[in-house]
Amino acid sequence: MNVADRITLTGLRASAFHGVLAHERANGQLFLIDVIVHLSLREAGASDELAETIDYGELASRIVGAVERDPVDLIETVAERVADLVLEYPRAMLAEVTVHKPSAPIAVPFDDVSVTITRGRVS
Repeated sequence: MNVADRITLTGLRASAFHGVLAHERANGQLFLIDVIVHLSLREAGASDELAETIDYGELASRIVGAVERDPVDLIETVAERVADLVLEYPRAMLAEVTVHKPSAPIAVPFDDVSVTITRGRVS
């Protein structure tokens, strides 16, 4: 299967209460999520059928829902949750997930902090 094809979602916005510090859990903050799904788009391109690909609108809604539920301490855990969700789609072969925390409690000026993970389908 050709996994050079991709669906990319960039800058999904979710409001959530993840973090180690009490004020992060109490006040919440914005998280930005980027996802690249590696899959074959050959069949979808040939047939023009949504059933031959992944509905990126549905996927985006599910990702935001997953990020906004069940607060955890680490954005690494959030990234794993999103990757697991993406790999529930049978057509997805590989998921690259970046979780940005632009309001992280860092004592020096910064633009962004993020983690990126890559997870593949377990055979």
